[in-house]
Amino acid sequence: SRCFVQNDAPKTIDIIFVTADKGLCGGFNLQTIKAVKRLISEYQEKKVNIRIRGIGKKGIEYFNFNQVELLDEVKNLSSSPDMQRSSEFMTRSIKDFKDGIIDGVYLVYNGYKNVITQELHVNKILPVDVADYDCEKSKNSVLELEAHDEETMLDSLVTKYAEFNMYYGLIDSVAAEHSARMQAMDAATNNAKQMVKTLSVKYNKARQEAITTELIEIISGVESMK
Repeated sequence: SRCFVQNDAPKTIDIIFVTADKGLCGGFNLQTIKAVKRLISEYQEKKVNIRIRGIGKKGIEYFNFNQVELLDEVKNLSSSPDMQRSSEFMTRSIKDFKDGIIDGVYLVYNGYKNVITQELHVNKILPVDVADYDCEKSKNSVLELEAHDEETMLDSLVTKYAEFNMYYGLIDSVAAEHSARMQAMDAATNNAKQMVKTLSVKYNKARQEAITTELIEIISGVESMK
């Protein structure tokens, strides 16, 4: 099947990115955008045609502002992942890959690692690289198929695999987004508190200087009247 054949000289690829619909989450969106730009540069050097499909308002706005053409633009999905909408979005890339219109599909997003760390993912969805998976664990498993069903079953499995990866990327991204926003807001709160503290010290110092000046003027005035 074409879905398992690694193409060392692709002519056209799809790059799908996932960013947030909102800001105020530190460098969360910028990391994904930079990764997409690196991937674009890498394949442009190889003379590969690139189709970019975007999910998330912030990434879409960035590429639109920089006049980079996007094949698809979807908003309000990264903030509220939905399996049906996610699968419908992925269907186009899957179909075009099976039809030979494109030779690869990449998914770029910032995922959740822990409460304070996000992890950038640049995943090749299609073609499927079986070397990435441990087949030894399932070598004793038996799946009985009728001869004429093999291609149909394989086609269905690859479709579900790609759809699952798309949906997982969305839920992983939204978890990381909330984590990044929590960090950004915590940092902003701490910075605000530090600023209030600094300004309070400056205010008190200026107030003390003003009082001292007034006292000196009063004392000087009294002395001059003697």
